[in-house]
Amino acid sequence: MRAALWLLSLFGVAAAVALFAGNNQGTVTLFWPPYRVDLSLNLVLLALVAAFLFLHAALRALGALFDLPRQALRWRNQQKERSMHGALLDALSHLLAGRFIRARKSAEASLAQEQSFSASGERLPHGAQLRTLAHLLAAESAHSLQDRAAREVHLKQSIEQSGAQETREGALMRAARWALDDHEPRAAAEWLKGLPQGAARRTLALRIKLRASRLSRQTDDALDTARLLAKHHAFSPEAAQGIVRGLAIDLVNQAHDVAQLQRAWAQLEPAERQMPEVATHAAQRLVRLGGEPQQSRDWLLPVWERYAQLPDGAKVKLVLALQQGMQALDGTWLARIELAQRMDPRDALLQYLAGMACMHRQLWGKAQQLLSQAVHGLQDVQLHRNAWRALAQLAEQRGDAQAAAVAWKNAAGE
Repeated sequence: MRAALWLLSLFGVAAAVALFAGNNQGTVTLFWPPYRVDLSLNLVLLALVAAFLFLHAALRALGALFDLPRQALRWRNQQKERSMHGALLDALSHLLAGRFIRARKSAEASLAQEQSFSASGERLPHGAQLRTLAHLLAAESAHSLQDRAAREVHLKQSIEQSGAQETREGALMRAARWALDDHEPRAAAEWLKGLPQGAARRTLALRIKLRASRLSRQTDDALDTARLLAKHHAFSPEAAQGIVRGLAIDLVNQAHDVAQLQRAWAQLEPAERQMPEVATHAAQRLVRLGGEPQQSRDWLLPVWERYAQLPDGAKVKLVLALQQGMQALDGTWLARIELAQRMDPRDALLQYLAGMACMHRQLWGKAQQLLSQAVHGLQDVQLHRNAWRALAQLAEQRGDAQAAAVAWKNAAGE
């Protein structure tokens, strides 16, 4: 459609020119005494158009002639710029391929070309970013070659010459990771402090902070960082739960008295307190530090309520934790244990726990019955040995020396 319109327009112009030129009787008279020249108006118009076109072409030719030096300079600068970018790409390729010496040489070549380019008076719009990336590639190569001196030099220059904020943040994060590789968690934490608040909460920065906190034994900060990473879905749910569980146990282990352990327990989130491994470990440590057995059982209550859903290993740890401080077992917990045992009478762990509870409550007959059933189903070596030892003590109490000797022998044979 557009071509058709142009064609119609062209025909219209041609028709208008033909009408004007064909019927134009005008003349142009030039007086140059003693001469007189009469020219057709159409000829004069054609001469003016031709003169205009010739003058325009001449001016364009002169402009192109005088512009040749600038074009040559521009071409040389383009070649230098392409060479700089090529050297930078070569450095990145060599670094990814593990050819660290060649990577450093290519990065340094890119820097040298950029310096010569700047010395000529020209300025690249992205020169600062190019210098920073080249210094970072050279520093990364030096780090892989264990050349700390060269790495520090390039790192310092990359931070000082960084133009864009994102480039500077990247340099600080790389410096923190290099410090971790050198087993210097405090230096890594100092590098991370230079990040803005938004950048410090990115997943990469939080991963570095988590590793630095764990290496420096700062379990509180490591646990908070792990929680943030879990919320950001930086790990799979299983991995996040494992990391948080391990840090929570480390936090419990750092407590050296009852007050510290209670403060550590208060710092944990409700979901962390309900983790079987964390709750059982904290309850056992509380009893070992001289805390109240009743408080340890209160910590274990949420886990006990989910006993049927626990794996076998967690059930064993829970039974061992509840066994501590059994002498102070109250009636409420005794009722809970008996109810659970009646609900699942074939569970050897519940038989063992109920038998030990009855034994400490001086219910000798019932304890004898439950423990005798439990020894045939217990898989854990420690619980099996404890059950035989308790049967031996019960036999001695009722004066059955032969049964006591058999029980002691079975306990020692484990």
